[in-house]
Amino acid sequence: MRAVAEAFRAAGVTGRLHARDIDTGGVVDVGGDEPVVLASVYKVPLLVAFYREAAAGRLDPAERITLPAGGRSPGPTGTSVMLDDVTLSLRDLALLMITVSDNGAADTIYDYVGRDTVNAAMAAFGLTRTRVTGNGRDLFAGLLDDAAAADLGDLWERLDEPGLSGRLGALDPTRTSASTPAEMTALLALIWRDEAAPPDACMHMRRMLGLQVWPHRLSSGFPFDDVHVAGKTGTLPTIRNEIGVVEYPDGGRYAVAVFTRSLLPVAVLPEADAVIGTAARLAVEELRRRP
Repeated sequence: MRAVAEAFRAAGVTGRLHARDIDTGGVVDVGGDEPVVLASVYKVPLLVAFYREAAAGRLDPAERITLPAGGRSPGPTGTSVMLDDVTLSLRDLALLMITVSDNGAADTIYDYVGRDTVNAAMAAFGLTRTRVTGNGRDLFAGLLDDAAAADLGDLWERLDEPGLSGRLGALDPTRTSASTPAEMTALLALIWRDEAAPPDACMHMRRMLGLQVWPHRLSSGFPFDDVHVAGKTGTLPTIRNEIGVVEYPDGGRYAVAVFTRSLLPVAVLPEADAVIGTAARLAVEELRRRP
């Protein structure tokens, strides 16, 4: 779709997009079968595996877990920035994992579910190009090791160092948790059709995704009171992603996955955030124009 490609170019990013009408199967595709880095979007496959394990009786979502004050994965939100021990149920940790992308909460859910279980769940759906390789703790350790950086602040300061970004495995879909935009919209469609897990579990997942707090990417393209956007972002140096579902009052439901990489190694780049919403809106409008 030319308009989407032009929007990516104007924003100074390379972008991949897939949009899917959940009910008719119609699609808009701009590089949707190309491999992309999931970043925190990996938490959606993890969430699905968590609820499938709970439905099978292999874990209790109401079990209360205490996260010690020390040793939690770094991050700007949730338990990652709390100073004291935190005790929550597994399902409330899953809620924080999705709504505020809490890395500490996600690591706990990952420890209970396991990488192989997540990947087996994706394979069962035929999503054979979706692969989770580790949790937030693994990702940040890999970033610092690849960059020989003291901490994340040091990494950001050196990001424009020649050759550095190419050494970072977290930015390479062949070396980190990865998928394709098309497989991510397929996974969202399964959740919205109650096929990813039992219906009550899918309902809980939809609720969590609908409570995500970030308004600056996908939802920025749909500033309407009667249009509901549920989604999950993913962010790493130069990478800004979001997948989600846009629901219209006439019943139209559209799964959208947008993955971008900026040319500038800066932490704040409003144009790169905004183009995710712009590209999603262009794709959804195209789907809605079709008979």
